[in-house]
Amino acid sequence: MEYYVYMMSNTHRKVLYTGITNDLIRRVYEHRNHLDKGSYTDRYNAECLVYYESTSDVRAAIEREKQIKGWNRKRKDKLVESKNPNWVDLYEMIL
Repeated sequence: MEYYVYMMSNTHRKVLYTGITNDLIRRVYEHRNHLDKGSYTDRYNAECLVYYESTSDVRAAIEREKQIKGWNRKRKDKLVESKNPNWVDLYEMIL
């Protein structure tokens, strides 16, 4: 099984949400359609998938999520830009 650490942003790139899932398409769909009412991504309209990475090791994915969440915004931005310099929404690419 694959596990994904991913980052969502709003259209203005003002917020970043980092999460983990074993079904990236389903989870991004949930964020985009505001299915978790009152969640961070719902409140701040974080509907754009801007970054993801995968691993088959669930423990590694959990540790990576914690690591990224501990970073400052500048470092998170650099991570996104290392794979997605234009901050395009990657959702259509993973379908």
